[in-house]
Amino acid sequence: MNISYNWLKDLIDLDLSPDETAKAMTRVGLAVEGVRPHVDDFVLDIDLTSNRPDCLSHLGVAREISVFSNSKFQISNLRFPDNRKSENSGDEMVRIEDPDLCHRFTGRIIRGVKIAPSPRWLVDRLEAIGERSINNVADITNYVMHELGQPMHSFDLDKLSEQRIVVRRARHGEKITTLDEVGRKLDETMLAICDAEKPVAVAGVMGGLDSSITDETVNVLLEVAYFKRESVRATSRKLNLTTEASYRFERGVDIENLFRASDRATELICELTGGEAVDFVDIYPTKFTPNEIESSDISAAVKRLTGLDVDHDECIRILGALGILQRSQSEISDLRSHIFGSPSWRHDIAIEEDLVEEIARHVGYENIATELPPAFGAGEYQENELREKVLRQTLVDMSFDEALSYSFIDTRFDGVFETAPGIFDEMASETYVTLQDSVIEGAVRMRPSILPGLLDAVRLNFNHQRRDVKLFEIGKVFATRAGEDSLPNEQEALAIVLTGGEGQQNRAMALRELDFYDAKGAVEAALDAVGVPYVDFAVSAVKHLRAGQSAEVRISGETVGYVGRLSDEIAATYKFRQPVYLAEINLQTVLHAPARTATYRPIAKYPAIVRDVSFLAKRNIEFSAIRNAILDRTKRCVAWGPIAMNLLEAGSSPRARYGDREPSPTNTNLENREMKSVRDLPRISP
Repeated sequence: MNISYNWLKDLIDLDLSPDETAKAMTRVGLAVEGVRPHVDDFVLDIDLTSNRPDCLSHLGVAREISVFSNSKFQISNLRFPDNRKSENSGDEMVRIEDPDLCHRFTGRIIRGVKIAPSPRWLVDRLEAIGERSINNVADITNYVMHELGQPMHSFDLDKLSEQRIVVRRARHGEKITTLDEVGRKLDETMLAICDAEKPVAVAGVMGGLDSSITDETVNVLLEVAYFKRESVRATSRKLNLTTEASYRFERGVDIENLFRASDRATELICELTGGEAVDFVDIYPTKFTPNEIESSDISAAVKRLTGLDVDHDECIRILGALGILQRSQSEISDLRSHIFGSPSWRHDIAIEEDLVEEIARHVGYENIATELPPAFGAGEYQENELREKVLRQTLVDMSFDEALSYSFIDTRFDGVFETAPGIFDEMASETYVTLQDSVIEGAVRMRPSILPGLLDAVRLNFNHQRRDVKLFEIGKVFATRAGEDSLPNEQEALAIVLTGGEGQQNRAMALRELDFYDAKGAVEAALDAVGVPYVDFAVSAVKHLRAGQSAEVRISGETVGYVGRLSDEIAATYKFRQPVYLAEINLQTVLHAPARTATYRPIAKYPAIVRDVSFLAKRNIEFSAIRNAILDRTKRCVAWGPIAMNLLEAGSSPRARYGDREPSPTNTNLENREMKSVRDLPRISP
């Protein structure tokens, strides 16, 4: 945003030099990236954030300067003769058919203008801020936009059918040739400014060529309006057309500034073109309602949130100079509770913290001490946050590194990876969530799988000669959902990738090569950390995994993900020359089930016994079948546990068990064997 130093001096008493002004503005949050000379002027290049559209004008910047310089505005509030029409009679000149998209529209007719080149002072002002001169009327509308921040447009009144304006949604198939001489097709979602027959401008974006000001123009209709931000933004994106007007409308203009902007432009048009202002109409269907912010003690709030000790009166002065006025005071005068109203040009003021921010930046962020303010309360964990924390720590303890990859990927990954169950909606007509404007060129898909990002990270490590890689990522995956108004389906997923060798600290050589069972073990450990009692694996054909080295991950018979070795075809596209093992789990499905309750048992009174058991089994028998058989047998053995313990307690002495008969060596050995066999019964819970 370019701001003219001389232009600022016309609006406010400014005793600071251009460099001093730049430093002071940067100090209060309006970062000046540079100051350059232009003829007898200086231009300040300001880097503004999207939440400060009020400073997209010299008026807004002057308002900020007035706070730290204690200066007053020198702008006058002009008023032409009261020739306004009422809103009802204004229907003859202006009619708004879609007030949800056009909140206010003013139109003024100026007759008898003479189109000519602009005077030198006006051309210099526009050239200083990077605008080219067109003609006196067009230059005036641009000048007022940069001065007051209100975009406007001038029509040739005689080129408008029936000399009236209709603000409505465009009809299907309607076309317009805009001022850049490009034909554009409109649709029903776009707001258009029309005459009695056709569109003559794209609302908030650009005017039409057929109704533009030319050398033959005599009568002008000056439009100054307020359009809904979201509507202008969507239209600008669809038409791929960004202008100075759309840039401001998208961020929000001052709906209460339309009178001043119209009067200012009319004054200059009448002065420079010899025209005469006649009819004026103001249609205002959607009234502005300011936000009301309550603060029990604004000075105390500043102290609490920033540590700055600012007097109450100084807080009120700063807010008042910014247009944030005190509206009322609470009946509890001891608390000095106030209600502040946000001005119409500040769309970002909504809560008490916003008021504190305004005060803090003008007092000076550099005055905020480095220590943290005292904490009077503690936060709380969200649902499943603790379980995810334990999961992360478990994988880190297994020497995995956590990765963070982009949530949007290229279309070349469509259909390459089989997504975890529960991500895609089979009833949805579309599969993938597509971005209209990609942040990265070509990356227009919201990822349905985390694996593309992790594999890119593996390739990056290989390119830096890191052969041993173990990564995991927890993040959202996206897919479409059935229904016209349904939001995309977002699911939490866990992905794991490992390749190379199992290393040891301070050892250059790996102990062994990582294989399928390392990936499988990592999945088991991760799910065990979040309280899953038992994970089952079953052989399965997965499109992105190698046949014979892939498996489904099941919990209670439900498939929640896949694990295995990356297929040779995909590995070749990444130019991987070593096996890569990976897994992806629908973590949201896993965490939806309640966590297993931890059980604690006393330490056994007797020493453990270790037995080496060998099994002979066919190669097609899975481990889960063997395990289930053992558990089934163990259940029946465990059932004898309480009986055995009663026998042991009753047999604390040989006499108690054998009566008066003294135990013989044979009986004693028999007793010991029986007790040992009872004690050693497995007590493994299924």
